[in-house]
Amino acid sequence: MTSQIIRTMNPAVVKKTAARCRERGIVIPTFAQMRDPSLVSASVRQKLPAVGLWDVNPLNLFRITWKNDIASGLYGTVNTIEISPKITGVRPRIIGLVGKYFPTGAHKVGAAFGCLVPRLVSGEFDPDEHKAVWPSTGNYCRGGAFNSALLGCTAIAILPEEMSKERFAWLKTIGAEVIATPGCESNVKEIYDKCWELKKDPRNMIFNQFEEFGNPLWHYTVTGPAIEEVFRSVAAPGARAAAYISATGSAGTIAAGDYLKKQFPGLKIVASEALQCPTLLRNGYGGHRIEGIGDKHVPWVHNVRNTDAVAAVDDEDCMRVLRLFNEEQGAAYLSRLGIPDPGVRSLPALGISSICNLLAAIKTAKYYDLDENDCIFTIFTDSAELYQSRLQELREERGAYSAMEAAKDHAGPIAHQSVDYFKELSYQDRKALHNLKYFTWVEQQGKSSEELSAQWNPEYWRALFEDEVALFDKLILEFNAMVSGKGS
Repeated sequence: MTSQIIRTMNPAVVKKTAARCRERGIVIPTFAQMRDPSLVSASVRQKLPAVGLWDVNPLNLFRITWKNDIASGLYGTVNTIEISPKITGVRPRIIGLVGKYFPTGAHKVGAAFGCLVPRLVSGEFDPDEHKAVWPSTGNYCRGGAFNSALLGCTAIAILPEEMSKERFAWLKTIGAEVIATPGCESNVKEIYDKCWELKKDPRNMIFNQFEEFGNPLWHYTVTGPAIEEVFRSVAAPGARAAAYISATGSAGTIAAGDYLKKQFPGLKIVASEALQCPTLLRNGYGGHRIEGIGDKHVPWVHNVRNTDAVAAVDDEDCMRVLRLFNEEQGAAYLSRLGIPDPGVRSLPALGISSICNLLAAIKTAKYYDLDENDCIFTIFTDSAELYQSRLQELREERGAYSAMEAAKDHAGPIAHQSVDYFKELSYQDRKALHNLKYFTWVEQQGKSSEELSAQWNPEYWRALFEDEVALFDKLILEFNAMVSGKGS
């Protein structure tokens, strides 16, 4: 076995865990099945309609896919929302994959799967002995806690104390231990400090999304092909897959761009971030309100060499658009623009970081002079359902939402979104951002400078993203055979 992710195989632990899963009725999907749910067995598909999307039921492991059909409880095409040009004011098509229709209401449940399951089926993680620690700025620890509950593992969720109330409340209902660290979503080092403290207990296994390659590997394998499928289904003759927009965050989701760039070499990968914490744009720091996109460092798992540009978005623009998309007067205003009701009703599927991605897509369209033959793809990571407390805070702070406010919030943050704070990265710019990893990961987190240098080689990333997943699926299939009693 050759793997950069799985370091050891523990057959005794695998056998014990398989017996545990047999008792609990747990079968684990392969990465291939999450990419293409038509590969899921008929026996699983037959049971799915009776299971709620957020139910703590092992069958929901098979809903870690972009293709959940909420109406039938089974599978369909990739869930997307296309934002009308009457809203964006730009000519290219802007299409976002919708994270709302994953269990937990956010796509991070996939990244957490990519980190936990390879360790489970190799025996590196022993659910009888270990606790799974999920350091996060929001949705990743929710996804990790959910997967842990489905697999019968104990979870510890770490997230900043200033995150939305909904996150903390839900984590407690699912039975996770919750640790709130100081600060907001950009206070990542405080999370790392807590991880070092927890590492002193060998029973705690840290699944740090910022350094765990299972995170970007899941997106390369599942999210990237989903976007390719959408493009090929909507593309007219002459259409171009022009750009892919992703908030950097843990640098998992942006890895879908690595896959897309192989299929469409002209595609631009644009990293979005908060203007109030312009880490990639200006090597800057600060706090911001775009929940879930932790900053102040370059994640270990970010293939910076493949990133073409950075777009920094003002968090105030995101909060204003959040109200526009969710208040009654906002919906009425957008209807008067001639947007059909289904399009208006779909907009609450965009949470705060989703809006950040949308605004970065508008910047990208303007910067590169894209036209109606171009398609821009992005990720609508979660929905406004996870930010109702934020909406209430805005109402209390700013008063009732009026038609005039709706007009201003469309004209300013959206229609007049400019190419300010947009930077196209040269080769040397990318190398400089890559070098920033040294200060977090080599000086603080124990990585080697030799591996950091190796990361500049494209083959490093190709091997990680393409070779490892075949091993993972092989181990998952062998594990499931043991669960069923057909394996040794």
